[in-house]
Amino acid sequence: MIRIAIVGTGGMANGHAAAFAQIRGCKVVAACDLIAERANAFAERHGIPHVYSDVDELLADEECDAVSNVTSDSGHAPVSLKAIGMGKHVLCEKPLATNYPDARKMAAAAARAHVINMVNLSYRNASAIQRAHDLIERGDIGRVMHVEASYLQSWLASPYWGEWRKSPGLLWRLSTAHGSMGVLGDIGVHILDFASYAAGDIRSVNCRLKTFAKAKGNRIGQYKLDANDSAVMTVEFANGAIGTIHTTRWATGHKNSLLLRVYGDKGAVVVDLDSSYSELRICRGKNIDAQQWSVLKCRRTPTVYQRFIKSIRAGVNDQPDFVRGAAIQKALDACFQSDAEGRAVEI
Repeated sequence: MIRIAIVGTGGMANGHAAAFAQIRGCKVVAACDLIAERANAFAERHGIPHVYSDVDELLADEECDAVSNVTSDSGHAPVSLKAIGMGKHVLCEKPLATNYPDARKMAAAAARAHVINMVNLSYRNASAIQRAHDLIERGDIGRVMHVEASYLQSWLASPYWGEWRKSPGLLWRLSTAHGSMGVLGDIGVHILDFASYAAGDIRSVNCRLKTFAKAKGNRIGQYKLDANDSAVMTVEFANGAIGTIHTTRWATGHKNSLLLRVYGDKGAVVVDLDSSYSELRICRGKNIDAQQWSVLKCRRTPTVYQRFIKSIRAGVNDQPDFVRGAAIQKALDACFQSDAEGRAVEI
């Protein structure tokens, strides 16, 4: 039995607990949160026997094999490094850290400790992106020339997700003082991974970030609303392709939309998660002249949670690991530098 401790019991932690509950041979044995009341309520909801409000106490006293790190962004590095130091396998929420040096330190520490390490880039769970990666890597659409990718949410424009002005769980995501890297760090990390996993590594980025006024004095209670709301990037890939990647929380009508278009000199692939997680569209061969698209059904792929548990059992680290998380963090850092300096930045 693989015993897991969940550190951080906010909204996303419910997904971790539910996912692990569906996997045979593992059990969530402990929950930890700085807010004891929240940790207790979470543990009761998911039938978790042990509760802590101090991660050092948990790591010293709890018999667990792995830690699922679901703290806020600023907690990812310190909590993960403590867990690694105690020989625990770690699944960490994204972004891996709040800067590349910390992310690189996490990857190096995990490698030295020989522990399984993965970052929860959850849209890798879509079999369509896995198939797109395989097709492009195999050369089915030829040389990649142009890429278009977007991740759109509407929770600043719509109460569908909840009333953000009254929700600490959403407000902290708008405040750098509360550990947020804005929309770029929250969901931009996903679309950067999504695009580069399929189309290839990114060589350089030219990014513009924007924070819009949302309240009087741009503050609500303890939350200064200074984290970015929208990000637009023009990128060059290592293979020579160019493209655009953008993300925002102001996309009216989009609950949670990820779209990727990759154009090669011998075809094109489209992954649209609003349409399907398990199908993609492709234009190649005779369909190119006819301007027609075919739908490919994709085999089911294991979730990141399943990959994590399987990796622990096998002793072989699956993807996406901390090295990958650090590479995406390096791209995020380049985006912030590009916006600050008003120029393209090499990664």
